[in-house]
Amino acid sequence: MRTDGPDSTFRSTPPADFGQLLDHLAVVDSLHRFQARLDAKDWPGLRSAMTEDARAYFVEGADAVLAVVRSHLDVCGPTQHLMGNVQVQLDGDTARTRSYFRAFHVGAGTNEGAVYECLGDYDDSWTRTDTGWALTSRVIAVRAETGDRAVITPR
Repeated sequence: MRTDGPDSTFRSTPPADFGQLLDHLAVVDSLHRFQARLDAKDWPGLRSAMTEDARAYFVEGADAVLAVVRSHLDVCGPTQHLMGNVQVQLDGDTARTRSYFRAFHVGAGTNEGAVYECLGDYDDSWTRTDTGWALTSRVIAVRAETGDRAVITPR
């Protein structure tokens, strides 16, 4: 997890043709679906949205990434991961996105009534697969947080 600010030098790749425009849109859609799967706690769907060797949240391997995500989201109630300012760099069958996020988490169980919210940036890498674009890596930079972190603390 980084705590530095957003990379102001990151720029989207302007689509050179219709195919690149479709790729750009497909990558952004893959990012949005990834976040929606987090909020739906759709663990099989989230797992299928990553490559086998995906790296994120300080671990490597899709199963390990999924385990870390679940350790934080299975202990809380509803969540909402809002995305914005998405930039896409395309390079053939690979892509990189930079996006802002705002993640809201509602407490459950012993944390009922508490909330935790954070905002920051995702720096994600993607690869084209037979089933679409899959996440290969995620680096998260949390720039601010408020509320009770116990809401998402693994038990």
